[in-house]
Amino acid sequence: MPTSPSASPLPAPRTEPDGSAVIRVLSYNIRSMRDDTAALARIIRACEPDLVLIQEAPRFFRWRKKLARLAAASGQVILSGGATAAGPALLCSLRATVERTEDVLLPLTPGQHRRGFATAVVRFGGARLGVLSCHLSLRQDERYEQGGMLLDRLAGLGTRYAVAGGDLNDRPDGRTFKRLAAALQDGWATHPWGAENTSAHTHPHQRIDAIFATPGVEVLGCGVPVGLPGVTETDLRAATDHLPVLAALRVPAS
Repeated sequence: MPTSPSASPLPAPRTEPDGSAVIRVLSYNIRSMRDDTAALARIIRACEPDLVLIQEAPRFFRWRKKLARLAAASGQVILSGGATAAGPALLCSLRATVERTEDVLLPLTPGQHRRGFATAVVRFGGARLGVLSCHLSLRQDERYEQGGMLLDRLAGLGTRYAVAGGDLNDRPDGRTFKRLAAALQDGWATHPWGAENTSAHTHPHQRIDAIFATPGVEVLGCGVPVGLPGVTETDLRAATDHLPVLAALRVPAS
């Protein structure tokens, strides 16, 4: 898997003296944990994320227990989402102070999968951050409308700074991706790190998973964590059918 032009280490999480926070955010489509869950947990743990934005979390029989097992194995706790958000979910480290969470179901298009957002407002030190995980439609017209709903929901969280990520089912040259990138910072385009393409995991040839941040959040690096200590190519191929996206962000004190 090729790496990006940036070979510098990804900054580690920390709280700055001025109250701002450097955090790591991981976005990952986990395919309902139908693959190698031990490999999945190892990848998440190695990335040392403060927030994990999950897509295709378990949604059916004993889904809460499955998600809880993944959280425990990867050093996280459940923040929100899962079946109650039609698939998107949020995990967080104990470093996060949780203000509130909300699972949002989007309008259902007949014949299509139900979609939703997992959202939260959290604090790290003096930094306050809105968070949203999404998995957008395969249909172009529905996906574009959902992109607008995502921007509206992010603004409605009532935070000056926010991060959103997920499986967009759209490439950077697509209408929906462009709609989001026009209003938000596309992490990879802003400060590329690691590798770019996220799908498919065995022969990655397209970037359909992304992390976005509102203006004012400093993107310190973003990309597929190829070469990160503890993240092996074997585990990346075994864990699920997407590659994860990891970003380091500096969030100013609110």
